[in-house]
Amino acid sequence: MNIFVTGGAGFIGANFIFYMLREHPDYRIVCLDKLTYAGNLSTLEPVMQNDHFRFEKIDICDREAVFQLFEEEKPDVTVNFAAESHVDRSIEDPEVFLRTNILGTQVLMDACRKYGIKRFHQVSTDEVYGDLPLDRPDLFFTEQTPLHASSPYSASKASADMIVMAYHRTYGLPVTVSRCSNNYGPYQFPEKLIPLMIANALADKPLPVYGDGLNVRDWLYVEDHCRAIDLIIHNGQVGEVYNVGGHNEMSNISIVKLICRELDKPESLIKYVTDRKGHDRRYAIDPQKIHSELGWLPETKFEDGIKETVRWYLNNRQWWETIVSGEYRNYYEKMYGNK
Repeated sequence: MNIFVTGGAGFIGANFIFYMLREHPDYRIVCLDKLTYAGNLSTLEPVMQNDHFRFEKIDICDREAVFQLFEEEKPDVTVNFAAESHVDRSIEDPEVFLRTNILGTQVLMDACRKYGIKRFHQVSTDEVYGDLPLDRPDLFFTEQTPLHASSPYSASKASADMIVMAYHRTYGLPVTVSRCSNNYGPYQFPEKLIPLMIANALADKPLPVYGDGLNVRDWLYVEDHCRAIDLIIHNGQVGEVYNVGGHNEMSNISIVKLICRELDKPESLIKYVTDRKGHDRRYAIDPQKIHSELGWLPETKFEDGIKETVRWYLNNRQWWETIVSGEYRNYYEKMYGNK
């Protein structure tokens, strides 16, 4: 099977590539990535020499380049991870989020229509549902929860989801959508909560926490997410949405304090800062559908996953230190500049 993975130099996309090449060594994986600020080609260094892997630096909004690669490779499946994903950045500059997350998705689906595809899978987020009240722990997002986006980022993802489903209904494109809770694990870009706190704590820098820190997220270890997508693209029903959640709800402040304990750092490093605009209070996913239909359940307990994640960042300081310094942006030129 030939699988296109867009956004594969990012956190979840790269972990998905590693997972698929390990679990399906006879598959061919072609990675398309624009290598924006969060795309790190050095992340893919372990598979760059794999005969079943190909990397192409492509913007998914570049219709000509995307169509040319589809013509050349004739993929069976396309998994779309490519997205601008940082909420704070979307609040400061919404336009790039709308362009990549909506129009880029449309370009991919048009290519899938023209060249034929067995499955187009859209990787989405639980943020499209808005938020839940902190005082109602009995409430969870289901696949029937109305979309109620709070930020330009989540609105762009909700829009893309609706376009994907419209292409299924109008053109018969074989699609699936997954909406996942917060991921954590190796190779996460260090502007996100967990790696940012690890990096700052190791440098004895302040640990910035929005508002009162009581915002709750449902955390999922990234490999559990990759396994869910693998199941969906092989066995999921066309035209269906699957929620993927970890049943690991924790407040942001609890996460930060846990990291302090793991690294033996004082909680005095914690600094409360002005809250994010439109900050969602609680996310919580009910993954019953993917469990009952596909047999998926998260395998990694949070207390184990966070220890493994902290250990990975301790053992791979060069990876994230080159990002913090900005040097990682030169990796592509070093690899391909003179070729």
